[in-house]
Amino acid sequence: MNSQDLKMTRRTILKTAAAASAVGAVPGLQSAVWAAGSDKPELEEVKIGFIPLTDCASVVMASVLGIDKKYGIKIVPTKEASWAGVRDKLVNGDLHMAHSLYGLIYGVHLGIGGPKKDMAVLMTLNNNGQAITLSKKLADAGAVDGASLAKTMAKEKREYTFAQTFPTGTHAMWLYYWLATYGINPMKDAKVITVPPPQMVANMRVGNMDGYCVGEPWGHRAIMDGIGITAVTTQDIWQDHPEKVLGTTAEFAKKYPNTARAVISAVLEAGKWIDAGLQNKLKMAETVAAKSYVNTGVDAINQRILGRYQNGLGKTWDDPNHMKFFNDGKVNFPYLSDGMWFLTQHKRWGLLKDHPDYLGVAKQINQIDLYKQAATAVGVSIPKDVMRTSKLIDGTVWDGKDPAKYADSFKIKA
Repeated sequence: MNSQDLKMTRRTILKTAAAASAVGAVPGLQSAVWAAGSDKPELEEVKIGFIPLTDCASVVMASVLGIDKKYGIKIVPTKEASWAGVRDKLVNGDLHMAHSLYGLIYGVHLGIGGPKKDMAVLMTLNNNGQAITLSKKLADAGAVDGASLAKTMAKEKREYTFAQTFPTGTHAMWLYYWLATYGINPMKDAKVITVPPPQMVANMRVGNMDGYCVGEPWGHRAIMDGIGITAVTTQDIWQDHPEKVLGTTAEFAKKYPNTARAVISAVLEAGKWIDAGLQNKLKMAETVAAKSYVNTGVDAINQRILGRYQNGLGKTWDDPNHMKFFNDGKVNFPYLSDGMWFLTQHKRWGLLKDHPDYLGVAKQINQIDLYKQAATAVGVSIPKDVMRTSKLIDGTVWDGKDPAKYADSFKIKA
C-alpha cells in the first residue's frame, strides 16, 4: 500500500469497504484505516468498566493481547463491584464505556434504572452463557427445573427468594421470563432481591436465597462448591439471546466517534480471537480467572466456555449454544429488535407504566451507523436486517414487528 493510499480519508475507506464487505474481509484495509489523520481516536486512553464475569473477556483480551494498540488506543479495564456502580460511573463520566447489561443501558436512558441520561449501545459483546441456579436444599426437595419448582412452591407454601443482578438488567428478565413460563408470577409468588454477581455464591451458601440468575462463572461455581444446581441455561430460554453490550453515554458516542469506532474494532477482533478455537478459549479462561479480573479458579470458567455442562445432579451434556463472543460476526451487531425486547419486558413487569416508542428508543440507543463503520473497516460482515426473529422457551416468537401487542400478550405480568 503506497503513501497516497495511506492518506485516504475515512469516507473513501468506508466507501471501498462497503463495496467489498459483501465478499468478506477487505485486504490491506485494517492497517490503513487508522492511519489517516482525520481518523485518529480523540482519546488515547479509554477506561472501560467491567464486572467480574466470564463475558467481560473480549474487553479484557483486547487490552491484554495489545489489540487495542493497533487501533490507536489503550483500553484500561476497570473492575467494578456492582452494576449500580457501573451505572453511576458511566453517568457521571468516571468511566468512558462499560461491559454492561443490555437492560441497564435502556433503563438509564428511560430513567427507570436510576438517574436518567441519554445512553448508547455500541455493540453486543456476547450471546448466551448465563444460567439460573437453584439451591441444593430446593433440589433435594425435588425442585430441579421450572416445572418441578412450580410444584414444590405450590406444595410447600413459604416465602421463596430469588436474586437477579440489576432491576432492569438481563438476569432479571431471564429469571422473570422463566418463572412465568411455569406459572410462577415473580412479582406476586416470590420475593426478588438484587445481588451483585460475585456475591451470589456467598449469599446462597448462607441461605439468603432459593435461586438466582447470573452470568458465568457463578452458575458453575455453585455446582463446584456443592451449594446449587443449574435448573436452566439462558440459551435454553432464548437461543443466541443478546447479553452484555459495550455501553456508553450518547454524549460520549457523539463527542468521540473515532474513539468509539476504534474500541468497537478492537473488541470485535478480540471476540474473534476468543472464538477461534480451543487453545484461545483456554488462554482466555486462564487470563480472566486472575484476581484482577474475575478472581476465581480457572476450572470454574474453562468448561462452560467450551460448552461442557453439568447440572450438579450427575447430568452432563455438550451444548453447542454456549457463550459466544463473535460467532462469525453474528454476535456483535446491535439489532434494534434485541433492545426493543427488553423494553417489552420492562413494560410487562411494570417497570414502564406506559408503552414507550419501542422502535424510536432503540434507534436512539443502538449506534447502528458507528457499528457498521467499525465492522466494515475490519472486514466483519453486517446483517441485512436490523431486526431478527427468535422463538423463546414458552413458544412465543419475537420479531420486533408489533412490540406493544407482544408486551400485552403475556398472561402472567405485573
